[in-house]
Amino acid sequence: MTKLAIGAYYYPGWHPCPVRDSAFPKGWSEWDLLKNCTPRFAGHNQPKLPLWGYENEADPKVFDKKLQAAEAYGIDFFVFASYWSRGKRLLEGALDQGFMQAKSRGKVRFALMWANRMPRKVMPVKDAAARLIDPSRLVYTDPADFLEYVRHIAARYFVQSDYYRVNDACYLSIFDTAFFIRQLGPEGAAQAINDARAHLAGQSLKLHLVAIDPIPEHRPLLKQIGFDSVTHYVFLPDWSGPYHQDFSECAREKAAIWQEYQPETGLPYVPSVTPGWDASPRAADYGKEKPGRYPWSPVLTGCSPEKFAEFLRLAKTFAIEHSQFFEPTVMISSWNEWTEGHYLEPDKKHGYAWLEAVRSVHG
Repeated sequence: MTKLAIGAYYYPGWHPCPVRDSAFPKGWSEWDLLKNCTPRFAGHNQPKLPLWGYENEADPKVFDKKLQAAEAYGIDFFVFASYWSRGKRLLEGALDQGFMQAKSRGKVRFALMWANRMPRKVMPVKDAAARLIDPSRLVYTDPADFLEYVRHIAARYFVQSDYYRVNDACYLSIFDTAFFIRQLGPEGAAQAINDARAHLAGQSLKLHLVAIDPIPEHRPLLKQIGFDSVTHYVFLPDWSGPYHQDFSECAREKAAIWQEYQPETGLPYVPSVTPGWDASPRAADYGKEKPGRYPWSPVLTGCSPEKFAEFLRLAKTFAIEHSQFFEPTVMISSWNEWTEGHYLEPDKKHGYAWLEAVRSVHG
C-alpha cells in the first residue's frame, strides 16, 4: 500500500509576543478575537469554542498534547509560519518554546513556511476603506537578505533530526510567492535561491523550495527560478464569489483544477485541503452591508467532518496518482487557524471529529 504523508500548516498566533504587545494590550493573542466573535447571521457557528481551552502554545506541556494528538490521528509533519523581515522576527514562541521543548517531540516532524507578510497591527479590522495590505506589512527582500534568512533557519532548524525533508532536501515554502517574485524579478529571485542553495551545500544541506499559490504569469517561470514543487495555503472559497458558499461545491471545483498545476509549472503539485473558512473573528461586524474584501470574505457553509473527509479522499487519490517525484503528500490548512475557521484541533461542537477525518483517510 502506498504511504501517504499528511502535513498541517501551523499558525503561531496563540501566545503572547513582545512585538505584538506594542500594538495590542500586553499579553494579547488571537484567542481574544475568537472569544469576542458573535454570530453574524442565523445559524452562524460563532464563537468557535476550543475543547482544550485558550491555551498558551509556547508552553511545552501544551504542545505535548498537540503532538500526541497529531501522531495519534495521522499528521506526519507541521509547517510552522516563520516571520522574518530583514532580521525582525516574531511569533517564534510556538516553535522555539512549545514544539522544540516538548517531551513528545520526535515522531511528528516540522518544517517552515516563510510568512513573508507581517501580521496585522489592528484586529478585528474596522476600517473597510484601508488598504488590504498595509505597506508596513510587506516584507521586502533581496538576495543578501534571503541568504541571511536561510542561514538563520538552517543553523537553527534545518540541522534538527526531525526537520521534514523531501528526498533528503529540507522543506521550505514561501507564503506570498507572487510578491517575492514581483519585487525581485525572476532573475533576482533565481539569484537569491541559487545563493541560498550554494550556502546550504557548504553545510551539506539541500533545499526543497515550495511555491505557494503562484499567479498564472509566474507559473511557467517557477522551475527556472528554482522552485521544486507547488502547493496552496487556503485554496477555497472563491474569494470574489458570494458571501455564503457551499463547502462541498467549492471543494469539488478546486479539486477539478489540481491537475492544471503540473503541466503549467513543470513541477509536482501537492493538493492543499481545508475543513472550512470563516474569518469573521478578524473583522468588525458591519451587519448586512459587508465590505467585499478580507476579512469580510466569503464564509463556507455546510462544513462538516464528513465532508472534509470526502475532500481529503479526493486529495489522497490525486496525490497517489501524481507521486512520481516524491512520496504522495497532502497539505491541510490548517492545524489551528481558529480565527479564519480552518483548524483540526478539537472543538466543543465536533470534539475530535476533524482529526478523526484525517485518520480515516491517512490509513
